[in-house]
Parts: sequence; structure tokens; C-alpha cells
Amino acid sequence: MKVIIDTNGFMSNIQFGLDFFKELERLGFKDFIAPSSVIRELDALKRFSKGKDKMAANVGIALAQKCRQVITEGPVDDAIIELALEEGAAVFTNDAELKKRLSSKDITIVHLRSKDHLEIM
Repeated sequence: MKVIIDTNGFMSNIQFGLDFFKELERLGFKDFIAPSSVIRELDALKRFSKGKDKMAANVGIALAQKCRQVITEGPVDDAIIELALEEGAAVFTNDAELKKRLSSKDITIVHLRSKDHLEIM
């Protein structure tokens, strides 16, 4: 199964000490997708954040290199939704607004639960 990883998904590795690749595999996902718009957002966070957020963005960029990268344009959330529909992919995100939008389009959502594991909504 395919899963698109949102910016906060990539940052969860540092923020919560979560091996999200292992968790996604546990849920049956094998094809990890990093939209270029997410990588650009991580890069901006790396440049303009401090402390733990800066470190999480740096690690997120490195982790994105392990994924299939897909060129996307426009606002990050719009690009994720469009790509999910095109690819028939789930989305790993903790963004409440994005989750509402994904749900309204019947796109499968994977989110962090109890700060220690992932769950399919």
C-alpha cells in the first residue's frame, strides 16, 4: 500500500522518538511518498526554526530521501490531497485541518496515537 508523508509526519521521528517507517510497515504500507512541496516546507522550517524543530526538520529532510519523491506544486495541503487522489494513497499526518479535508474526500488517514504508535483512521 502507498502512503504520503506530511511535514509533521517526517518531524515525528525527533519530536516523539517514533520510528514511523517501522510503524507504517506494521500497518501494511510499503511505498512511502515524499511530495516535493513537503520537502520544501521542511527546508523552510530548517532555515527559520530553532532548537528541536530545526533538528526535526533536518532529520525529516534526510528521511524524505528514503522515500519515493514526487514533484508537486501549489500549497502543501492541496498538493497532498491531489497526489493522494492520483496515487490512491493514504496520508500520514497529524494536521487537524488536513485530516478534515482528507476525510471529506474519503482518503485514508494515518495518524499518531498516544504519541507512541500510528493508527489508521
